[in-house]
Amino acid sequence: MSERETTHFGYQEVPVEEKAGRVRQVFDSVASRYDLMNDLMSLGIHRLWKRQAVALAGVRRGQRVLDLASGTGDLAERFAGIVGTDGLVVMSDINAAMLTQGRDRLLDLGRVGNLSYSLANAERLPFASEAFDCVTIGFGLRNVTHKEWALAEMLRVLRPGGRALILEFSHPTSRALGRLYDLYSFSMLPGLGQLIAKDAESYRYLAESIRMHPDQETLKSMMETAGFERCGYFNLSGGIVAIHRGYKL
Repeated sequence: MSERETTHFGYQEVPVEEKAGRVRQVFDSVASRYDLMNDLMSLGIHRLWKRQAVALAGVRRGQRVLDLASGTGDLAERFAGIVGTDGLVVMSDINAAMLTQGRDRLLDLGRVGNLSYSLANAERLPFASEAFDCVTIGFGLRNVTHKEWALAEMLRVLRPGGRALILEFSHPTSRALGRLYDLYSFSMLPGLGQLIAKDAESYRYLAESIRMHPDQETLKSMMETAGFERCGYFNLSGGIVAIHRGYKL
């Protein structure tokens, strides 16, 4: 009898078929406090990271954008303003609670007409091939079980000339910064999660999942293997976050 295939859930090894459900539980737990926690955890710097990702995406009026792991819609909101009434932004997430939070938030902001919503798994996208000019995923790829499947799907749904942007926590470029970051992540972050979201364990998982995510060069190689061209990355905040970009030629 063969052994069951496993994958990492933070620092734990779990059966592959269980990971998506466990990740869903994490985000079900934190959805209502997600935006507040992002502001507190990053001291608001996450807004600058997202602004840089939007700038690097090079989206223009009338284009179609797919925003995966869209969460509460920070990137989708910005793209909707850029593509205008002639364009379309599809806000997609595997987690219903997060997608609902994002949809309600954007409706409250008056973002209607050029936004649609899709509950979807990034590993198996329910969209036609060559349907989008740009595909983005912000702080979500590290939670995907089969990252190579998600990258292949991102490439499939892109039109020739389109580009993919991956905004994700990465690996600090200096040891000193890395030590400070570890201290913050494993000492302060769970405590903050308990205080604000009443859930220390979910934020401990988030810290662990960042450490298990591929480093900058490895993720770049994964994109190239998936078929993306002209791949590169941009380190932000000393490599704590990186934006990877690749094109479908």
